[in-house]
Amino acid sequence: MIVSGVPKPLREWRSLTGPVALLLAWDVAVTWAYMHGWLGFREITIQYTLYGTAVALFLGFMVNASYARWWEARTLWGSITNHSRNLGREAVTLVDRAAGDARPGLVDEMVRTQVAYVHVLRTSLRGQDPPPELEVYTTEWAHARIAGATNRPNAALNEIGVLLAEARRRGMVEELPRVQIETTLSILADAQGGLERIKNTPLPVQYRFLPSFFARIFCVVLPFAIVQDLLWLTPIGSGLVGIMYLLAVRVGRDLADPFRDNIHDVPMTAIARTIEIDLLETIGDQPPEKVTPTHEVLW
Repeated sequence: MIVSGVPKPLREWRSLTGPVALLLAWDVAVTWAYMHGWLGFREITIQYTLYGTAVALFLGFMVNASYARWWEARTLWGSITNHSRNLGREAVTLVDRAAGDARPGLVDEMVRTQVAYVHVLRTSLRGQDPPPELEVYTTEWAHARIAGATNRPNAALNEIGVLLAEARRRGMVEELPRVQIETTLSILADAQGGLERIKNTPLPVQYRFLPSFFARIFCVVLPFAIVQDLLWLTPIGSGLVGIMYLLAVRVGRDLADPFRDNIHDVPMTAIARTIEIDLLETIGDQPPEKVTPTHEVLW
């Protein structure tokens, strides 16, 4: 996620260099042909404002739908952040470490497994291998079960549930507190399901193809419509408008998938690290450093 006020990381916009250069070359060619009398359509009027408005509506639909997906993903990660903190607090305050049959370290193991969960969820959404935090914060047996599961984040939540069941058998937690912790786990599972829905359901093809197609058609037609008025200035006017339309298409595509691990991504690495710091401090462990922006980008 870009955190600066302007899009400084221009490397992500280099893919527009080719289309913009082609657009400007086309505008110059149309202007040159018209000024030398090669194009004879002086009596033809093209209602480009009407066409441009229709295309802008298409682009608006795409950008709004894409941003809605991005914002929902960020909102769901906010829910995971809040309820991860709730889970850590509940584990520390509701699970009795001094019970007669208590197992030392069980509470810390629950909290550390939740730390592993958020990192596993982050890499799962990005289609990456299991993170090193999985091995650091889980036992050998739990690590093997989670790493070998089809849905690793769900397996991590299951491990926390198993630990909670063990705490109940040992008399470390009463029934009502156990239900409260299970409710928190259910909320985490619901948020995870929402993130997986966004990941596995791409923006409909109509939203992706039609705005892009009609925007390019408009860019091709525009110089014919304004060359009679702007003459040699046509490449400037047509080029600026065309660039704005192409940028709108690119913005919609960048926001449509918030888990692509690029500079427009939801900053899952920073969010997961924030949760990690909060939970480790809850059980008295030394937390790592906070993730900071790199070249105005927060990952």
